[in-house]
Amino acid sequence: MTLLDRRSALIAAAGLAALPGLAAAQTTAADEVIELWPGPPPGNTGARIVRKIDDQSKDPTKPDRWVTGIARPVLVVRRPARPNGAAMLVVPGGGYGFLSYDNEGTSQAAWLNERGITAFILLYRLPGEGWAQRQDVPLQDAQRAMRLIRARAVNFAVDKGRVGVLGFSAGGHLAGSLATRHGERVYAPVDAADRESARPDVAGLIYPVVSLDAPFTHGGSRDMLLGEGAGADMRRARSVEMRVDADTSPIFLVHASDDGLVPPANSIALFQAMEAAKRPVALHIFEDGGHGFGVRLPRTMQPSAWPGLFMTFAAKQGLLAQ
Repeated sequence: MTLLDRRSALIAAAGLAALPGLAAAQTTAADEVIELWPGPPPGNTGARIVRKIDDQSKDPTKPDRWVTGIARPVLVVRRPARPNGAAMLVVPGGGYGFLSYDNEGTSQAAWLNERGITAFILLYRLPGEGWAQRQDVPLQDAQRAMRLIRARAVNFAVDKGRVGVLGFSAGGHLAGSLATRHGERVYAPVDAADRESARPDVAGLIYPVVSLDAPFTHGGSRDMLLGEGAGADMRRARSVEMRVDADTSPIFLVHASDDGLVPPANSIALFQAMEAAKRPVALHIFEDGGHGFGVRLPRTMQPSAWPGLFMTFAAKQGLLAQ
């Protein structure tokens, strides 16, 4: 079974088998973890949510964990040996039905750390796990995460004016929603951190879900976020390309033309919306790579170049010292 088939099957099944003996699931005792909310998260209904893991890898030294059951959303902090003051909120994908923690989380943090960037992996709540106002739950966590990073910037040797977001697949939709809807009130402030801005200084969207209304939408992500049968107004309001305005963050887009799960038309639609609004944007569509390639591709495949291209874009937007 290919990666594409496995991702699609898991999204459709919406269930993972628990692995015994993993109390903290995706984290280890050495991990630095920050809880997003001081009490129960917004939309808490008392639903029983149990952490589950499915490791796709056959090599125990190279895990590929998919996570569900996010009752308490957190940031997992990965610090570089020589921080340069920049930070990146890393948002794994998984069709809003699970989180691809290693391929689109820890692997991304590793190359960011090599470049001096402090990485914050976001383990956000999944909308179908029993939350009220399910359509706003991931964005609540993303906004809160950006505000916490800025509120505690001095603790991480981070410049609060150089904080970006990097999202993958459905995590790309969430990162794009943050870039376009950072000022929208989706939860009531809970403490002083909520006075900070949630606007990313740059947003990298890698094979992203963008539209929830167009014919090329990824139906699984749409239904997991909004619920089945969501009306046209709700679909349009949460389509990233329809929310671009003069305050939208600079956006970097990557897609593969042979992506059989999330069509590259998603990235093209957002690129066109950014161009129309005269906002900084870059779009790279590669011939091969499929979906879910992360940073694990061999150099012989074209999309392996995307991290370097993103760094060049981010530097131009002021995230990195040039």
